[in-house]
Amino acid sequence: MNYYGAKELAESFRTVRKNTIQIAEDIPEGKYSFKAANDVRSVEKLLTHIALSPGFGYQIHAVEKRTTMEGFNFPALMQQVMAEEAKPRTKAQILELLRKEGEKWASFIAGVSEEFLGQVITMPPGGAPPSRNRFDMIASVKEHEMHHRGQLMLIERMIGIVPHLTRQMQDRMAAQAQHRNFGRETPGINPADGKSRH
Repeated sequence: MNYYGAKELAESFRTVRKNTIQIAEDIPEGKYSFKAANDVRSVEKLLTHIALSPGFGYQIHAVEKRTTMEGFNFPALMQQVMAEEAKPRTKAQILELLRKEGEKWASFIAGVSEEFLGQVITMPPGGAPPSRNRFDMIASVKEHEMHHRGQLMLIERMIGIVPHLTRQMQDRMAAQAQHRNFGRETPGINPADGKSRH
C-alpha cells in the first residue's frame, strides 16, 4: 500500500501555498519593494518567482509528459519565466497569481496515478543523479517553495512583522498557559483537566 500518493502530494502543496499566500497578505504593499540585500529579489519579485515556479514542473509532467530531459529546452523556458517575473505587479495581482498557479499545479497532481508518479525520468548526459522518478521531481516543487518561504519569514522579521505561523504557535502556548493557571487560581478546580474536584 502506498501511504503517500497523489492526493497527499496535492494537499501538502496546497498547505504550503496557503501559508505563502498568508505571508503575502501580511506584508504591506509598501514593503513589496524591500530587498534583504542589494543583489537579491525584492519581496514582489520573490513572491512572483514562487507563484510561477510550478510552471516548470507543469510543462515537464503535464504538458510534455517527458520520460527524458534530454533535448528539453530549459534556457528558452527559463527566459520565458524570467520575462514573466520582470513584469511589474500589484499586491492584488501577485496574490491572484499565487492562488491561480498554485491551484493549477495542485489540481494536476491530485489527478495523476500511482503508476505515473513511479515513472523514471532520465536526466541529460552528465546529470546527477542520472535519473529521478516523477514523485521525487513533483515533491521538489513544494521543497523549493518552502526554501523561499523561509526567506520571506526572515524578511518579515526584518520589516517588523511576526510571521503568522509564529503568532499561531504563541497563541497556542498562551492558551495552554492560561488553562494551567486556571486550575491554580480557581479553588476546587483540577489544573490537569479543568474539572471540579468536588
